[in-house]
Amino acid sequence: MSDEPARPPGEYPSEFASFFMAGFECSSHRRGDGVRLDLIRATAHDKHALGDYRSCAALGLRTIRDGLRWHLIETAPGVFDWSGWISMIEAAHAAGVQVVWDIFHYGSPDHVDQGAPDFTEAYVRFAAEAVRVHRSITGVAPLVCPINEISFFAWAIEVGYFPRVGPKKRGWFKRQLVRAAVAGVKAMRDAEPDCRFIWAEPLIHVAPRDRSRAEQRRAENVRQGQFEAYDMLTGRAEPELGGTEDCVDVIGLNFYPHNQWYFQGPTIPMGHHEYRALSDMLVEVAQRYRKPMFIAETGAEGSGRPAWLHYVCDEVRDAMSRGAPIQGICLYPVTAYPGWDNSRHAEVGLFSTIHADGSRSLRQPVANELERQRTLFAAGVS
Repeated sequence: MSDEPARPPGEYPSEFASFFMAGFECSSHRRGDGVRLDLIRATAHDKHALGDYRSCAALGLRTIRDGLRWHLIETAPGVFDWSGWISMIEAAHAAGVQVVWDIFHYGSPDHVDQGAPDFTEAYVRFAAEAVRVHRSITGVAPLVCPINEISFFAWAIEVGYFPRVGPKKRGWFKRQLVRAAVAGVKAMRDAEPDCRFIWAEPLIHVAPRDRSRAEQRRAENVRQGQFEAYDMLTGRAEPELGGTEDCVDVIGLNFYPHNQWYFQGPTIPMGHHEYRALSDMLVEVAQRYRKPMFIAETGAEGSGRPAWLHYVCDEVRDAMSRGAPIQGICLYPVTAYPGWDNSRHAEVGLFSTIHADGSRSLRQPVANELERQRTLFAAGVS
C-alpha cells in the first residue's frame, strides 16, 4: 500500500444518480439446514417494487441496490424465465430510479453446483444473458454487482453457515468465486461493452486480545484478509485467476455495527479504545486501490438507526476531506425484513414491512436524520 494521498474525489465522475441510496435485501441462498431463503418475496418487494422504488425516490434515494433471483430465473440448465426480473426493471424505469443489479446474491438454482468445475460456465451464461435482457428492455447498459460479498460468501461456505460445496480446503471457494466473477465480467462486457461493475465487500477491523507479537500477527492476518477478494479481482494477487484493474469500476464497502471484533473474540463496541474510526478505514482503502468508492451497505437495528447513520455520515465526510473518493452511502436493507436464521422481525432501514393496503410506514426519526445529513453534504460540511 502506498503512503501517497488518494486522488481527490473530483477526479472520478460519479456512477450514481444520487449520493444517498437504498438497498433491498435480496438474498436467495439456502441456509445450512437446506431451507431456501427468498428475501425479495419475504418482504413483498416482488409484488410492490414500483411502490417501493417510488417511496425511495420521494426521499431523494434515486439509486437503488437490488438483485436478480437466479434460482427462479434459470428453471433448467440454459432455460430462462426473465418475467419476474423484467417487471422489476420496468418498475424502476417507471419510478425514475437507477438500479445497481446484483447478478448473484448468494443463491443459485439447485441444478447449479457452486463447487463444481462447470460452475463458472453456468454463471457466465446467466450473467451474459442478463445484461442482454436489460439492454433489450431499457436500451442502456446496466450497472451490476457481479457477485455480492465474495469474502463473506466464501467464509459462509467454509464454516458451513451455507451448505458446504467443493473441497474442504481453506481459501478454495473464494478463488472459485473470483474465477467465476472475472469470467463473468468479461462475458458481460463482451455482450454489453458499456457495462459498469460495482462491487460490495465487507469492511472490517480485527484487534488482538493482548499485546503479544503472535496475537497481533494473527489478528492482522485476519484483518488483511478483507482485501483478498479485491486484490484478486484487480490482478494484484494471484493473477492466474484472470483479474485485471478494469474488473472493478467502483469499490463497494459494507459496514455495520458488528464489523469490528477481537481476534477469536467478541464484537468491539463503538467508543472502546480498540474501535477503529471508520474514516481511517476508508482512507486506507482509498490509498490502497485509488478507485471510486461507496458505502455499499450500512445500517443498524431498532432505535440505534438514526445515531448509526449520523456516525457513518460524519466519518464519510472526514474521509472525503482527506481525499477518499467516496461517491455514495447506501442504506441497507431499506425495509424491515425477516432474519435469515429464524425469520425474526428485524426492524431496520426507513420502511416497515408491507401493510394490507400495500403501503409501508416511514420511520420518521431515520428520515429526519437522512434529510439532515443530505443538507450537511450539500453544504460541504466536514
